[in-house]
Amino acid sequence: MSPVKVILLACGSFNPPTNMHLRMFEIARDHLHRLGSHVVIGGLISPVHDGYGKKDLEAATHRLAMVRLALQNSDWIKLSDWECKQETWNRTKQVLQYHQNHVNAILHSSRNSHFDKLNEDDVHWVPDNVRNGCEDSVQIKLLCGADLLESFGTPGLWSDDDIEAIVGQHGLVVITRSNTNPLEFIYNSDMLTKYMSNITIVTEWIRNEVSSTKIRRALRRSESVKYLLPDKVLDYIHKHHLYGSKSMHL
Repeated sequence: MSPVKVILLACGSFNPPTNMHLRMFEIARDHLHRLGSHVVIGGLISPVHDGYGKKDLEAATHRLAMVRLALQNSDWIKLSDWECKQETWNRTKQVLQYHQNHVNAILHSSRNSHFDKLNEDDVHWVPDNVRNGCEDSVQIKLLCGADLLESFGTPGLWSDDDIEAIVGQHGLVVITRSNTNPLEFIYNSDMLTKYMSNITIVTEWIRNEVSSTKIRRALRRSESVKYLLPDKVLDYIHKHHLYGSKSMHL
C-alpha cells in the first residue's frame, strides 16, 4: 500500500508565532516519514479569527504579518488567512473541512482541466504538487500539542460531533513531551479510543518550553526574547510596539 499524502494544518493564536510553532511541523514530518505510512506534502498555519476573544490577542493583521515573516525561510509550510478573513470565529472542525474541501476540489479540477476556474485568493495556500496535478487523494490532518488533545476532556469545550469530525474524518498528529502519557488520556476516552488509529503521537525528545504566553510576559518586562522566535518577527513586534514591548533587544 502506498503512503497516504498528508497536509499538516495547525490552528491557534500564533500570538506571536515562535520557533517552537515551526519546529512542530518539522518534528511531525520526520516522524510520519519514519513510520512510512504517510508522506507529508505540505504544512499550513491558520491563525484564529479576532472574534475568538482570547485575552491579549493581537489583531489578525499583525498576527498574519508575523506568520508571513516567520515562514519566509520555509519551503513547505504556508500561511492560510481564510480563518482570519471570515466574518466571525469558526470552529476547528469548520477550518479543517474548508481546507479539505478545497484540496479535493483542486484535485478534481486538475484532473478535469478546470483548475483555472478556481480563485487564486482561495488556493494560494495549496502545495504546488497538488496544484500541479497530484494523482492521489490528499488528507488534511490537524497538527497540535498534547494540551489540545487533553482539552477534548474539558466539559463543554468541545461537542462530541466536533471531536468525531476532527479525529474521525481528518485525524490528529500530536506533539507531546517525553514525560507525558497521551495514550492514557486516549484510553480514558471512548470517542478517542474509537478513532485511535487516526491519532499519531509524536514525542519531542529535545525539550523546548517556549510558549507565546512566556514570550509576551518577557516582552512586557523588556526582557530579551532573541532566539525564541524568528528575528524578523521580533523586529516587527518592536516596530509596532506589540505586547507592551518598549525597547529593542538585538
